[in-house]
Amino acid sequence: MKLRVHSETGPLEAVIVHTPGREVSLVNPELREQLLFDDIIFEADARQEHLDMIEIFRSALPNRDQVFEICDLSLETLKNEDARTFFTDELIRSLPGSNISLLRHQLLELDAASLLDFIVTGSTSDIPHVSLDPAPNLLFTRDLAAVVNDRIILSRAAKPARAREFLLMETIVRFHPMLESLRDRIIRIGKQDSVEGGDIIVVSPEVVMVGMSERTTFSGLMSITDQLLQHGVTHVVAVDIPKQRSSMHLDTIFTFASPDECIVFPPAIIERIDNISVFSKVDNKIVVTRKSSLKLTLEELLQRPITFIKCGGENLTNQFREQWTDGANVFALAPGIIVGYDRNTNTFNALADNGYTIIDQKTFTDTWRDKPFEPADGEKYAITFQGNELCRGRGGARCMTLPISRQADRR
Repeated sequence: MKLRVHSETGPLEAVIVHTPGREVSLVNPELREQLLFDDIIFEADARQEHLDMIEIFRSALPNRDQVFEICDLSLETLKNEDARTFFTDELIRSLPGSNISLLRHQLLELDAASLLDFIVTGSTSDIPHVSLDPAPNLLFTRDLAAVVNDRIILSRAAKPARAREFLLMETIVRFHPMLESLRDRIIRIGKQDSVEGGDIIVVSPEVVMVGMSERTTFSGLMSITDQLLQHGVTHVVAVDIPKQRSSMHLDTIFTFASPDECIVFPPAIIERIDNISVFSKVDNKIVVTRKSSLKLTLEELLQRPITFIKCGGENLTNQFREQWTDGANVFALAPGIIVGYDRNTNTFNALADNGYTIIDQKTFTDTWRDKPFEPADGEKYAITFQGNELCRGRGGARCMTLPISRQADRR
C-alpha cells in the first residue's frame, strides 16, 4: 500500500480510527474539562455509533480491510522491545512533574497488551496502586498526525491530557512496518510548539491550509510551513480562527465535501475577513501575502470556483447549533461522497440544495456491502449516521479519522 494523501477528497484507500472503549467510562465528571470533554459519554452507545461509521467506510473502500484500529497497530508495535523502550523513556520525559520515572523498570517489564492498557486507560493490574488519567480523546485520531502528499506531520499536543496519544502515534510511525515508507519523511514539531492534525487541511498537492487555533501555535505553524515548502508544497494558507473551545481546530468550522465544495460555519469563515496569510517560496525565500477572504484565496490558488455550503443553512441560530454538534466536520470518502452526524438536519438540507442525495447509514451499507462502491460520474451522496453520544466529545467524522492513503481526486 502506497501511503499518500494529495487532497481531502481523493477516494479513500486506508484510514486509522479508534472505537471508544473503557477509557471513556473512566472520565470523572469533575475532571471532564481537564480531560478536554464537554460532557460524559455513554460507552455502549458511543461504541455502536462509531462501529456504524466504520461500516460505512468498509462498504465504500476498495479493500475493506484497510480500516485500521489504532489499538491494533499499537499492540503490534509494542511487541517490539525497542518500541516499548522508546515509548517508556519518552513518556517519562513528557511527564517531568510526576513520579513515573520510578516505574521505568516495571513499565519495561509489561507485555504489549498490559502497556497498551496502561496507556489508554491510565492503569493496569500488573502495577497496582498506580494510575494516570484515562485517554478518552484517542477517539479523535485526526489530531495525532497528518499525511501530506508522501510525508507525515507528527503532531504535538497543545494540552498535557493528550500527550500519551501523540507519543503513541510517534511510536507507531517509528516502529510499525506498515508505516515504514513514511519513516524517513517525517515533519516534526519543536518541543515548545504545538500543531494538531485538526488544523491541517490538504487542499491539493500544492496547497495546504493550517488553522491558527487555540491548539496550534504560531511557531508551530512556521515550523511546518518551512518544511512543507521545502518538500513540494507551493502555498501554505494560514487561517486565523477564533481561539475558543467551540472552534478548537480549523476542521470544526471548515471541511471539503468535494474538490469544489466546502462546508463552512459562516460566522467564523464567511463573515471573518483579513485573517488569511499565504506563505509561498520565491527564490528560496518565504514570501507572505495577506488576503481578506478565504473563498477568494482558494479560488485564486486553485484557479476554479469554490462553493461554500453553510453549516446549519441560512438561519444564524441553526448555524451555531449545528456547528456545536459538528455539522461542519464531515469526512469525504471520495469527491462528493461525505459522512456526517444525522442530527445536523439543516446542514444536510443545504447539501441537498447543492445536489447531494441524503442517505442513512443502514441504507448505504445494505446497498453497497456486497458489491463495489462505484458511484456514477457527478453522483453525490451525504451519508448520515447517528452520533448523539459521540458528539458529546466535541468531534465529528473528520475528527475521528486519520487517512493515510487516498487516490488522486477524480474531477
